[in-house]
Amino acid sequence: MNQKLLDYLQSYLTERRRDLFERVLSERTYHITVAVEDVYQLHNTSAVIRSCESFGVQKLHVIEEVNVKRIDREIAMGAQKWVDVQRHTSTKACVQSLKEDGYRIIATTPHKKAHRLEDFDCTQKAAIFFGRETEGLSNDVLEAADDFIYIPMVGFTESLNISVSAAIALQHIMTRLKSSDISWQLSAKEVLEKKLEWTKKMIKDVDRIIARWEEDQYK
Repeated sequence: MNQKLLDYLQSYLTERRRDLFERVLSERTYHITVAVEDVYQLHNTSAVIRSCESFGVQKLHVIEEVNVKRIDREIAMGAQKWVDVQRHTSTKACVQSLKEDGYRIIATTPHKKAHRLEDFDCTQKAAIFFGRETEGLSNDVLEAADDFIYIPMVGFTESLNISVSAAIALQHIMTRLKSSDISWQLSAKEVLEKKLEWTKKMIKDVDRIIARWEEDQYK
């Protein structure tokens, strides 16, 4: 039924838009996900969403245990339409949920006994956590982490802006995934679901159109 509905709705789209969905979804992944924890500056979270969208990471987890803010649409530049943003009010609950879904918890930190980014093992599903601008990640994340990574730097400072760190990490990890034999892409079912979701977003008055289509199916 979903495939039939999708075929019908995509008749409302241009061929260019349909082809664009195909191309973009072929580069999307749930193998890697990102979590940002209580980021103070709104533009940083928005920039991370944009990086996720740009590099093909389909889902972002936003933990708002302390800071609750809305997405800055200007900085995200529409990326929030194409990335699944899941909000959490508790760090522990977010970590637990990700572990139950089979993700390793990866803390980004210049401290601990962290591995260099280039040595990160991306063969298993991983949730990459980024912390607050000044304090970094909470103890809840550090204690629950399965591994730690850092971006090597040669200057006097030991950390980068969170949005810059996320962009560097995602670009590096996604490049490695795409050159590997790892099954990182979306499943056929996931692609279908995402196509249907995105197609609906493109059609004005889509609920009325779907209701009319459903009526026709039972005539």
